[in-house]
Amino acid sequence: TPSLQNAAEDPASLPQRQLVLSEAQQVVNRFEAINQELIQQRESVKTQMQQGAADANTLLKSIAELNLAISESPGLAQGRMPNELLDKRDEALRKLSELVNVRVIPAEGSQVNVSLANGQALVVGANASQLGTRTSPEDPVRLQFTLMAGGRTIAVDEQITGGRLGGLRRFETEALNPARDQLGRVAIGLQETMNHQHEIGMDLEGELGGLFFSDVNRDAYQRGRVVASENNSEPRDARLAVEITDSQNLPAGSWTLQFTGDGRDYELVDDSSGKVVNRGRLPDPVISEITMPGFNIRVESGSFSPDDKFSIQPTRLGASNIALEVEREEDLAFASPVRAEGSPGNTGNAKIDQGRMLDVRNPFTNSLLPDFRQKGQLSPPLEIRFRALGSGETVYDLYNAETGALIEDGNTAVPRNVYQDGLSNKLFTEDPASPEYRGYQFSISGKPADGDVFTIGYNTNGTSDNRNAGLLAALGTANTLNNGTQNFTEGYAGLVEDIGVKTRQSQLDKEAGQTLLNQSTNQRESVSGVNLDEEAGKLIQYQAAYNASAQVMSVAQDLFNTLLQSFR
Repeated sequence: TPSLQNAAEDPASLPQRQLVLSEAQQVVNRFEAINQELIQQRESVKTQMQQGAADANTLLKSIAELNLAISESPGLAQGRMPNELLDKRDEALRKLSELVNVRVIPAEGSQVNVSLANGQALVVGANASQLGTRTSPEDPVRLQFTLMAGGRTIAVDEQITGGRLGGLRRFETEALNPARDQLGRVAIGLQETMNHQHEIGMDLEGELGGLFFSDVNRDAYQRGRVVASENNSEPRDARLAVEITDSQNLPAGSWTLQFTGDGRDYELVDDSSGKVVNRGRLPDPVISEITMPGFNIRVESGSFSPDDKFSIQPTRLGASNIALEVEREEDLAFASPVRAEGSPGNTGNAKIDQGRMLDVRNPFTNSLLPDFRQKGQLSPPLEIRFRALGSGETVYDLYNAETGALIEDGNTAVPRNVYQDGLSNKLFTEDPASPEYRGYQFSISGKPADGDVFTIGYNTNGTSDNRNAGLLAALGTANTLNNGTQNFTEGYAGLVEDIGVKTRQSQLDKEAGQTLLNQSTNQRESVSGVNLDEEAGKLIQYQAAYNASAQVMSVAQDLFNTLLQSFR
């Protein structure tokens, strides 16, 4: 970002540091604003679903009443059709088709039966079922459609296709939820990478950097990524959490963890494809981890039964969980905590680089590495001494710079500490699983002479050091998302592009639906004085297809415009 780049040029400047904090807070606010807009869209979808169900019920009741009136119409037996009643019923069917895709089947007595696309009855003769909504047991922030007939209520969410109601469902599953998932992934990626880089820096008061943004694996965040179905068996005491392990490889999406067999066997199903991507069996006791690219599902305790389900949403709340943690300008860690230098008495031409921080904490235990456990110093400070052997080889040894004691821990990347002329010689291991892992790396190049010495110590009074500020600024263009193929800007652009593609596809669907609608309308109007039930049914279906596409396109376009405006 511009403020970080400017701060890197003058790392000790408090005004420059304040600009960094202000800009960081603006980023947090922007994520929150877009997330709130998406939440408002979700609530709008729910309101429209409820209103749409109520409108559909009014029409279903009207169709049933008109069926009865038509069947009881005087003169029907003599072939005299009650055209006014038929027209009213056709109009009610037309309006119903704007709400949902339906099938219209002629019945005895000039009545019609109406059903959903899968055959689920809505109107049978003079009897109408009742469409409703209820909180989804799998996800309490969602609504699902229900149908009540004969005193029994069933879920018909998957059967609601076409029309305004089908368009709302498509928008939620194909545009709204993916947008929140992708936005959350960008937020989590920014949090994790900025936090790690900031934590391995040093602030203006000589202390190690802390969190820049809120921790992506805060306990409440981990538990919020798992939503238990309300239909799970009692006692519903399962405790699960989702830990982000690698934001670079973290996918945007949601999964369903479902249990089968005796309740110990599980399958993890990708919600977007419906494919099983992981399966296994919980141990006894159940404490275990289900590993996925970028995240782990941690099973901590509880009982599980067949058909228990849990919605796994690693990134959906990401944009709402980001917050700025740094409060003071002095706490910004723009310096590196370690530095190296050669002894003034060195006679060779070897040089040691400025080094590279890897970590200050053990990535497996999250505890401080031994070298950084004492505040404000390196434990121990190191000294690298070179010796020329009679064989012509040059070797180097590692010493405790405070005590002068030889450190015999094999803590080098080169066996036997043999110096390789003409190469950049790395001094330490970069394997965090190694007991000799120090969390930093330095390299020496050139040709050292016998007796040359280099020291590595804590960067005391390094207020003008800008090494970590430069690395923080570089994260803005580094490919840290989507398996290392996108930076943060590209990740957000991908979200906007995805909405744009869906908008364009809906536009094409709308145009195709309009063509079919026009053809059917012309065909119907070409036959005068005949009530073509079959053609009327086709017309209604074409209208349903048209309205479904138009609804998705309209709402997706609104979201697309909102996202663009938010980042202008």
